[in-house]
Amino acid sequence: MRTSPEAFLARLARHAGAQPTRIALDDGERRVTFAGLSGEVEARRRRLNDCGAKRVALALDNGIDWTLWDLALLREGRVAVPVPAFFSDAQRRHLVDAAGLDAWIGPGGGAHGFAATRDPAIATRRVASPPALPAGTTRITFTSGTSGSPKGVCLDAAATLSVATSIAAVVEPLGIERHLAMLPLTTLLENIGGLYVPLWLGATACLPGVAELGWRGASGFDPRRALATLDACRPHSLILVPQLLQALVAARPKAPESLRFVAVGGARVADTLLASARRGGWPVFEGYGLSECASVVCLNRPGEPARGVGRPLPHAEVRLADDGEVQVQGASMLGYLGEPPPASAWHATGDLGRWEGNALVLEGRRREVFITAYGRNVDPQWVEGELCARPAIAQALVHGESLPANRALLVPASAEVDDAMLAAAVAEANAGLPDYARIHEWRRCAPFTPDNHQLTANGRLRRDAILAAHGDWLPATSSCPRLEPSSTLKKECPMTPYQQLQQATRDERDWLLATPLLTRALEGRVSRDEYLAFLGQAYHHVRFTVPLMMACGARLPDRLGWLRDALVEYIEEEHGHERWILDDICAAGGDAEAAAARPADPATRLMVAAVRDPIEHGNPVGFFGMVQVLEGTSTALATQAAERLQVSLALPDEAVRYLTSHGSLDIGHLAFFEGLVNRLEADDLAAVVDTARLVYRLYGAMFRGVEARCAGDSAARELCDALA
Repeated sequence: MRTSPEAFLARLARHAGAQPTRIALDDGERRVTFAGLSGEVEARRRRLNDCGAKRVALALDNGIDWTLWDLALLREGRVAVPVPAFFSDAQRRHLVDAAGLDAWIGPGGGAHGFAATRDPAIATRRVASPPALPAGTTRITFTSGTSGSPKGVCLDAAATLSVATSIAAVVEPLGIERHLAMLPLTTLLENIGGLYVPLWLGATACLPGVAELGWRGASGFDPRRALATLDACRPHSLILVPQLLQALVAARPKAPESLRFVAVGGARVADTLLASARRGGWPVFEGYGLSECASVVCLNRPGEPARGVGRPLPHAEVRLADDGEVQVQGASMLGYLGEPPPASAWHATGDLGRWEGNALVLEGRRREVFITAYGRNVDPQWVEGELCARPAIAQALVHGESLPANRALLVPASAEVDDAMLAAAVAEANAGLPDYARIHEWRRCAPFTPDNHQLTANGRLRRDAILAAHGDWLPATSSCPRLEPSSTLKKECPMTPYQQLQQATRDERDWLLATPLLTRALEGRVSRDEYLAFLGQAYHHVRFTVPLMMACGARLPDRLGWLRDALVEYIEEEHGHERWILDDICAAGGDAEAAAARPADPATRLMVAAVRDPIEHGNPVGFFGMVQVLEGTSTALATQAAERLQVSLALPDEAVRYLTSHGSLDIGHLAFFEGLVNRLEADDLAAVVDTARLVYRLYGAMFRGVEARCAGDSAARELCDALA
């Protein structure tokens, strides 16, 4: 469902009524409450009208002013064009002309033909024939430019706000109250995730200037300055690109205590970096998106096993083409500036991927464009052309995928060209490039030729062959191969106990998630009888949850007394949930009394017995294997299934309360659960793994039994009756 500007602004108004003194915006020098927000935005809307501004460049630093102008443009439906501070003058001129901008807010407008007005904040220029824009365009976000001229992506307000509400749904159970914008607000990801999301949640957006955040240009960063700001703001959430995460973790391995959610994206994140951050308690969650799809498309969720870049967000649909290319639909762009509209609602991303369960795993880029560790797109041929335009350089290969500093292999034009001459040529080329495309490290090398298989017959570089030949220096050094249990690299990339639990139970979890009934539930193709039968079986295992917790707590050894405290919290949360299920059965048109009286299916009974057995006769910590299975499955499936079933079966809200409540509640539980598992010793972890493996299989058998009974499978019914 698309979120309109009217719905977004109405939400802000409700926050103002409910918590008028709550701080909405804080840049360290000034604060704006939710009650005061509307008036500030309205004042700027009138100023835009007075100046006749229709297509407006936002060239301000992070802060309250940037935000208020952005919200004013959103309210009025005018075209906002954020101007990245790292764009060169030539790129800014291209942006102004291509978008037909008639107003400029911030410094630097005079250099591009904008003249001062009576309003000291707004400069304008006359545009006789502005270029045509796709209907509905309210934002043009320019990429960093894979070549010299940045490309404009045209979006409507509903696209960006729909992404914001999707992200908000993921993080809302975490109780986010303060978000610190670590990226420039001109970055679409931060504009949506760091501004619209906290405002939607009624939280505070902390917006210090980029210098206070440690940024120095587009490719320089001071982690000490950033950490000082982080300590002062004490945020609950951040959005980072990989290089920022790496710098922060290196400077402070132990995470700040205030953090609850750190989204990481913009470029590939190395497994070793994620593992290192998680060992220090950094709550990192990798995601994936692109400007053409209004930023975030997929995101790993709290409380779920981390896989690839996570599941698609509620607003997005993702599919793979026959060749593995990732295609996305939902909140897509209206088109590229100055180009025909897209031929299809499905956007071909140029990325290759595969599915792992219901999560997307990326496997590389179709094109040669690379993404730096700071999330900047660079076409290597563009930079190579600039280098080879210098007389001292005959050939060049540029590489920067996931690197903080671009590297180049240089072939000198002759034997007389020494290193000093090459250095001067690189400096000259860099002078004409934006900082994210500049070369920071280089090596001289032998020529690329067809004879050494590094050049095609028509003179094109064979990049794979060159990268292989110079693999000691060119590839990113932070990548880590995927581990198998017997891998000798395990010590180099250690997993947390929670990660070990996820990996050890992967096959059983995949078998459960492949259950046809679950697949159909996510598509809304489950009958009312099947839904009622599921609720009946859920009642028969949920009613034992609290008794099993109490038995586990009674049998825990003294060394695990801290787990007993955790069980008390679980019991308080879980008490009475079986009653919710019976209420849902009634609301869905079933007979709750009959469902409670009917014997449980064999798989359900065996599942409860499989958990009780280690509690009474083995290691009671094994109980937490059931927590891994049931709550992990809820976070992955419950909310989405409830939404689909409610529509397809025309169910009232009262008929899906168990699913919807557990989809959100269990996110908080599993985030808590992850911390518990990470404190377990090897023998206790092994007990959790053993129980989880068995419960995954029995839970899957329960779903398959429900499906067989409702389908009229006589053999299955007879078997179930015999076992009963």
